[in-house]
Parts: sequence; structure tokens; C-alpha cells
Amino acid sequence: MFQRLPQRGVAASVLQQRAVVTCASGLLCRSKELWEIIPISQNKQIPVFMAASVKPDQLDFLKNVTAWPSTPPLPLNFSWKDSSDPRHSTFTVLPKRAGGQWHVGDELGVLIKMYNFHGKPKKSGGDFLLARLHSPSLLAGVAGKVVDHLNGSYSALFPLLWEGNVQVQVVLVHSSEAVTVLQQLNRMQPHRIYFQSLFRSGSLTETTTCNVYINASQQQVCNYTDLHTGEQWFCYKPKKLSCDARVTHAMGGFKKNITHQEEMLFQRFIYFLKRSTKALVITSPCLGHETPPVWTEPSGYYYHGAWRPLDGTKVHQFNSSSAVSQCLRGKGLYLFGDSTIRQWFEYFLASFPGLKNFDLHSSKQGGPLLALDYPNNILVTYRCHGPPIRSYPIPVTQLRYVANELDHIEGGPNTVVVIGVWAHFGSFPVDVYIRRMQNIRKAVVRLLSRAPRTMVVIRTGNPKTLYVDGILSNSDWYSIQRDKLLRAVFKGLDVHLVHAWDMVLAHQLPHNLHPQPPIIKNMIDVLLSYICPPPTDQTRGNH
Repeated sequence: MFQRLPQRGVAASVLQQRAVVTCASGLLCRSKELWEIIPISQNKQIPVFMAASVKPDQLDFLKNVTAWPSTPPLPLNFSWKDSSDPRHSTFTVLPKRAGGQWHVGDELGVLIKMYNFHGKPKKSGGDFLLARLHSPSLLAGVAGKVVDHLNGSYSALFPLLWEGNVQVQVVLVHSSEAVTVLQQLNRMQPHRIYFQSLFRSGSLTETTTCNVYINASQQQVCNYTDLHTGEQWFCYKPKKLSCDARVTHAMGGFKKNITHQEEMLFQRFIYFLKRSTKALVITSPCLGHETPPVWTEPSGYYYHGAWRPLDGTKVHQFNSSSAVSQCLRGKGLYLFGDSTIRQWFEYFLASFPGLKNFDLHSSKQGGPLLALDYPNNILVTYRCHGPPIRSYPIPVTQLRYVANELDHIEGGPNTVVVIGVWAHFGSFPVDVYIRRMQNIRKAVVRLLSRAPRTMVVIRTGNPKTLYVDGILSNSDWYSIQRDKLLRAVFKGLDVHLVHAWDMVLAHQLPHNLHPQPPIIKNMIDVLLSYICPPPTDQTRGNH
């Protein structure tokens, strides 16, 4: 019977006796308790490890959440000119069903038709499109819902939420052909981003490659699988040093292995589709319909530059340091995740003078970071999530999994936990992200069980603009899949969501991995409004 060791992240030299079994092919595989044994052929490069501690029916359900219309494999004689071309493609605003003027409360529909670079209509779906309705003069905008009709045409649907002139914007993020390549990359090359660790003993140092997947026998690797969560991590074993001599974790590099024609699919970045209509005028609601319907999608919209949720939550504008201090007085704010969460920590420091950084002499990328407001008894901390994480060297002593950190938080009415984990998982099979989210979910359940009045806030992912290599590892197509998974995993829990995806997509500013200050300000206002709502707001629950 497999026996758990009391330690976490123990090196392979110990685990070999109790925790590691060997596949027939010689590759590391799961034991029956923590690891599922998956045979692979001798000529396959990458073993695929299934999500630990996730029941098969749950795994199937979560994978269905990310289901994408089938995109056919690219033929050997494929040319990028056969792919979707935004310059030939068009969209048209559909007439109102009942005729007449558009009013606040109506739903606007847009028909999108895709063509390739030869001007021929596409006959299948799978293109990745984003749509937005906006009024630049009003600093107003809302994300649209895109529906794939699987025949080369799409619909975009928008709720009409304010009066004035509005414009429709549709962009092609990736053609269906590009999506095919992105899918293949995660199946065949999940190791294309690799990591490194420094090992040191006295004056002797060695550096080896690390990853979630290592194509080697157990004798060739150090196994740093976390015994509490089952999160796996391996490094090639140093030639002269022990596995226990591991000192740092860092980004190693990126291997790009695609054809020239495939790479051309990503050279054009994001392009706007041609508009075939002029700006529309939206008037006040019809008599007797002054109260607009409640929309379930999208999560909110901008008006005069301020975010307005559509679930009934009222967002306050925390425009002064005193307002923030009053809201956070006596509270501890614990931020966990990637650099998009660290950006919130940095925003707090830059925007609120009462909050002072306490130098822990730690990595500025990974943390831990700490800020204090002594007069108001406010604590704000940040710590990065565990690997995989692309960063400058971080001491492995400070590289911790969010689930484990949550288990060490006492919780209570003065505790706010914020989690944002998404940006570093795009290049891996979806199972890796499912396992991470399920582990964090279980830790959140434990936290809320022992301290029900703890507030937990989840930041979703957001669209961004990237260079070619970045797209191949961190595409918005990967991000939207993880975004859907995150929402599905935490659905039904007593947590709040900051809908970063909609907040970035609806805004007039360019997409960015790290959104610009006006968007971050709105995110922080949402966070603080969850913490300090007016007595009449019913904001508790998964919004």
C-alpha cells in the first residue's frame, strides 16, 4: 500500500522507496493512489499525466466546458492564405425584429461572415472572434457574446444598456487554422516552455532543466511532487549534487517548433473586421419598459469610464486614500497568484500613501511582498503561486502552492483572500490547470468551513496582445479556456469574482496582460465594494 510521507516536496532520493512506480517504458508514472499509470509508446516524446484526485466524471465535465468547434487538421500543402482573412470578412447589424428604433433594454444582433485570403467564404467554424459595443464619447463599452454557427458565419449579441451613438467592433484573434496549431502544440509540445533550477553545495553549483513533464527514468530526475496536493514537478538530477541541493527556480526558455506556414498564421496578430454599417443611435426605453432586463451575460459594462456590474452589485468609486483606509481598517488582505495579482499589490502601494512597503529582501517578482498601514492596522501581502511560473530566479524556499498557503490562514471577518492563477498555464494540457484549480478549490472549501466569514475573491484571466512566441505559449485562446474552467470550478462556492476578461474586453484601452491603470482602478473598486458594500446590497455569493 502506498504510504504518504509527512514532508512536502521531498526529493526523488527519498520518494523512490515509497512514492514512485516505473512504467514499462521507464518513465515516471503515478502510483494508484496519487498517480494514474498511463502507458506510452517508446517513440512518443511526452507522457500525459491526468489530473490527480479529480473523478473521471468531473474531469469529463470540466473538459466539456472548454469544448471548441472542431477544426480540421492542416493538409500537407497548406498555405496560410487559405485561412480566415479579416480584410475580406464582414459583419452586418441585423434589423430589429419588431422594426423601429433601437431602445435601451433591446438586444442587438450582428451577423459575421468569414472569408479566406482568396476571397472565398469559409465553410466551417472554429475562428476565435471577440466583439465589443462601445460609445467612445461616453467612455462606455460592453463585451458581446459570439455564437459559432459552424458554417463560416457567426453571430455577436449585445445588450443595449445606455442611450447615445454606439459602434460595433469585431476582431479576429485567431483563425480556425491557427486554433488547430495551438491545439496541436499543447498535445505534442507541452514542454516547449522549460524551466531551470540552480543546485548549490558550498562552491559547487549545477543548473538543470525542470518541468511538469520530464522524459526520463526515475534514476535521472529529482521528483519534487508536492505530497499534500499531488502537484508534480521534476528536474533533471545534477551530476554531482544531491536533489536536496536545489536553490532556485527560474524560467529557462522557449522552444518554437512549427513550420513557416504555421507561423504565418500568427504574424498578423489581431485585426478588425470590416464594418458594413454606420453608428447606431440608441434611445431611452419604450414606455412601460423603463427597467432594463437582468442580463446573465456579460458580467457588466462601462459607462463614463466606471464599471457597472449587471448582477445587481453596486460598485463604489474609492477615489481617496481615506476611503480605502476606512474600508480596509483592521483587515488583512492576502494576494496569491501571478503577476496580474502582483499588479494589484503594486497599485495599492502607488495609489494609497498610507500603505507603506515593508522590505522583506525578497524577489520583487515572486515575493513574498508585504505592506502595512500601522495607524489603521491594515496588512496587505502578495505571494506568487507554485510552478509552473515564468520568472527570474526565485528561491525554492519561497515557491509555494496556493492551496498549501490557504491551509495556513486562520481566516475570519477581517480576512480577505484574493486569488488569480491563470497566465502561466496556457502551454500545458488542460489537465494541469484543472488539477491546480481543484486543489485551490478544496483549500477554499476548508478555509470557509473553519472560518465562514472569510471573504474570498477570484480574479479571472483577461485578453492581451502578444508577440508571436508569446501567442504560441500564452494565446488568448488558451486564456479563455482557462477562464471558463476557473468559473466552472468555483461555481456554487461562497466566493466573489472580479470579471477581468469582460472588464478588459469592454474597455477602450488596448488589451494588455497587465491592464492599464484605469482598468486596474475599476478592478480595485470592485474588490473594495465586495469588502465594504452598502447594507442593502446582496453581493454575497459567486457573482
